[in-house]
Amino acid sequence: MDIWERIDAYRNREQEIAWRGTFREYFNQARENPRVARLAHARIFDMIAEAGIENRSDGSRHYQFFDHDLFGLDRALDQLVEYFHSAAQRLEVRKRILLLMGPVGGGKSTLVALLKRGLERYTRTASGGTYALVGCPMHEEPLHLIPEALRTDVWRDYQLYIEGDLCPVCRQRLTDIYHGHIDEFPVERLLMSEKERIGIGTFSPSDPKSQDISELTGSIDLATIGEYGSESDPRAYRFDGELNIANRGLMEFIEMLKSDEKFLYGLLTLSQEQNIKTGRFAMIYADEVIVSHTNETEYVRFIENKKNEALKDRMILVRIPYNLKVHDEMRIYQKLIGESALNNMHLAPHTLRSASMFAILSRLKDSKKQGMSLVKKMKLYDGESVEGYTSKDVKELREEFSMEGMDGISPRYVINRLSSALVKPGVQCINPLDALRTLKDGLEQHTGISAEERNRLLNLIYETRREYDELAKIEVQKAFVYSFEESAQALLNNYLDNIEAYVNKTKITDPITDEEIDPDEKLMRSIEEQIGISDNAKRAFREEILIRISTLARRGDHFDYRTHPGLKDAIEAKLFNDLKNVVKITTSTRTPDQEQLKKLNEVANRLITHDGYCSECSNAILQYVGTLLSR
Repeated sequence: MDIWERIDAYRNREQEIAWRGTFREYFNQARENPRVARLAHARIFDMIAEAGIENRSDGSRHYQFFDHDLFGLDRALDQLVEYFHSAAQRLEVRKRILLLMGPVGGGKSTLVALLKRGLERYTRTASGGTYALVGCPMHEEPLHLIPEALRTDVWRDYQLYIEGDLCPVCRQRLTDIYHGHIDEFPVERLLMSEKERIGIGTFSPSDPKSQDISELTGSIDLATIGEYGSESDPRAYRFDGELNIANRGLMEFIEMLKSDEKFLYGLLTLSQEQNIKTGRFAMIYADEVIVSHTNETEYVRFIENKKNEALKDRMILVRIPYNLKVHDEMRIYQKLIGESALNNMHLAPHTLRSASMFAILSRLKDSKKQGMSLVKKMKLYDGESVEGYTSKDVKELREEFSMEGMDGISPRYVINRLSSALVKPGVQCINPLDALRTLKDGLEQHTGISAEERNRLLNLIYETRREYDELAKIEVQKAFVYSFEESAQALLNNYLDNIEAYVNKTKITDPITDEEIDPDEKLMRSIEEQIGISDNAKRAFREEILIRISTLARRGDHFDYRTHPGLKDAIEAKLFNDLKNVVKITTSTRTPDQEQLKKLNEVANRLITHDGYCSECSNAILQYVGTLLSR
């Protein structure tokens, strides 16, 4: 890559995007494409929709705009996009403040940042083209130049919706410089940028004694009063407050409910009437999306205060809980580690899964459903099948606690603890036990939790450890089975011979005595029971296997023990049980003999070449499973 060529190409693209012309030229563009004059909410909805919305089979929707940064927030994103969709139709909901409420580290700030960065990119695309009056401090819509008396005709003849009025600066310039000739007023392409304070504003509350409302609505320019002679002259006022510069785009109000009342009252008029009140000037129209975020404690305190009734009525609340799906939690940590300088550090398989299971368990509420443990609930939420439960149960579980996910261990805590393990001197790889150990150690240092909560979390670490124990045994089981692949295939062939004779009501030939004998029911059931095939369902299962073999044979395909997922699991489990003593002796022997060492090396090699282990963590899991089997 030649950096100077790339810089030249970037500069050329920016120059191509830039456009400047007269209002007459802009009006002709708007006639051809009315979307250039859409309002702020519609622009953001189009931005999200054009990235792609996928309707899933379970009735939920997937928004590709948030794909690589937000995970496990499907329900919250549904609410968010529904809000923008309604607001894009110019319904009353657009005159509301969007309030994101949730626990720390839940993704509220990330969500707002995505919308802001998205607007910056979108206004640089052909479909996101936005235009403003040249020199307007509020980057306002050029169609505001059209007099109120003509707007009904413009809507009837050109289907151009016009809302709002000129700001004081542009109104004076139209009179003094262009003498009312609106067709000559210059218009330019608007490229939103938070850094350049164009279309995107951010306000963060600080000490109410020192913070002034001018940060939101602008202030008098004392240096120019002498020149213009009056504080009410628009040229003597700086329309550079966050609400001013966020016009046409988005205004982020960080921790809004922590702000002093004087800042909140200023939002009442803006949210309901879409006007900003600035001293010595009439109401100034503003078209912007106001997004704020807060935590649950601040929100509860806010709604309990009767003085806040008016503002509360002007809010749309979207809860942003912690993610409750293990696979989505893993994606959060993969993203965070992938973006760091430690992205080449090796993580043993199931390391992030174990950390994620602990985090999810800490966020779940104990269900009143009989027999429903937190582990079962976690698996059901993650899409795993749990015997005795259906999708209907999952829906009922989700509806049981409306605030589930609003507390528990945050992703920040988990990534902080994983980071501390990754940067230890000499560490080349961390495994699930390392992850659980560092999470446990961190609880002792965590000052924000009570002794009771610490004990609860310690119990959840032990629950997670038990889940990992099963995962580890299955992992080693599969590696051993593959190392004894010939044995697995021989077991399958023996099973197939027996079920064929069973289904066809024939006998099989004993391989040693050559006698005709009945099918070995004990052998068949010992395999089928590994995957829960009941005695009543065994005939249907056996017939299904034979039909599958027949179908493959007609196509010229071969049936081996991996062909049928259920049968594969059964063969592996049966073989592993038969080999358990071999595994136990091989993995737990302190000084293995040459034959045992050969088997260990074969299994370790399988873990390394096919399952993502390194030499260090493959030995670690073999030793660990050896201790488990020795208990």
